Amino acid sequence: MAKRREGAARMDFDGSRGPALRAAPDFAFGESPAAPTGPATDPSAADLKGISCVVCAYNEADRIRNILDVIVGHPSLSEVIVVNDGSTDATEALLKSYPTIRLLSHTPNRGKTYALSRGIAAARYDHLMLLDADLAGIKPADIDALAAPVMRGEAEVSISLRSNSLWLYRQIGIDFVSGERVAPKWLLKGAVEAMQRLPRWGGEVYMNEIFIRHACRIAVVRWPRVVNIRKYQKFGAWRGALAEVKMISDAASVLTPVGLVRQNFRMLNLINRRSWRAKIKVFAQRLASYRLTA
Repeated sequence: MAKRREGAARMDFDGSRGPALRAAPDFAFGESPAAPTGPATDPSAADLKGISCVVCAYNEADRIRNILDVIVGHPSLSEVIVVNDGSTDATEALLKSYPTIRLLSHTPNRGKTYALSRGIAAARYDHLMLLDADLAGIKPADIDALAAPVMRGEAEVSISLRSNSLWLYRQIGIDFVSGERVAPKWLLKGAVEAMQRLPRWGGEVYMNEIFIRHACRIAVVRWPRVVNIRKYQKFGAWRGALAEVKMISDAASVLTPVGLVRQNFRMLNLINRRSWRAKIKVFAQRLASYRLTA
């Protein structure tokens, strides 16, 4: 126990870990002697160059075509992996109608975090794009926009900010539990074993701690026309509310409420400011040009 708390203190997580994170091994955060302590750098070139897209699905037969028709065959994606997390509807049959998809299935339903861990472990390319299965309004250009900051070297991680993200997230400029993100595979492949022991909905919070540990530059990509289907729309008001409470509970089991607030501030500090300054400069130039022609 003393050794565990010493490791937590080194990462400045002491006192903010929830029970699930206290049970996770420190090596998942890169706590080996050779782990980098500054900005993220790739220690291995063993994987193929490209993007493995991972989608996790549970009973999404009525919705998953929205995302599949965009990502299957997309030129920016090297492979599409869909993890069927114990679906009991027609999800698997629908997925089999897309022959180029790498389909991973298991039963019973184990939750999103476990399904993500399987997709990450199976990925063959050196970057990961993680997407939720219940997106609506998504277009091929949104995939390009999410991948661009990482693939251009402007950031190590990109995270989406959807049009129906919580109001608070849209105001502060980051949705820290967004399911849509791009990251180097090496950052997450060491966390697969730990993720398989986390709660059903603890994956994003856990990944965030890894990004913070490695001081990754984060780019927030706004998706103004993309929404995710809310749980009350899937299950009805009562069951949807219970599912939302369960998600919050799982996040709080990975980090304490204080830890979650601290994580938000730390991620805000990692946002790629150069990227935003560049956008502000372009906006100012366009505004000046408009005034000259007006």
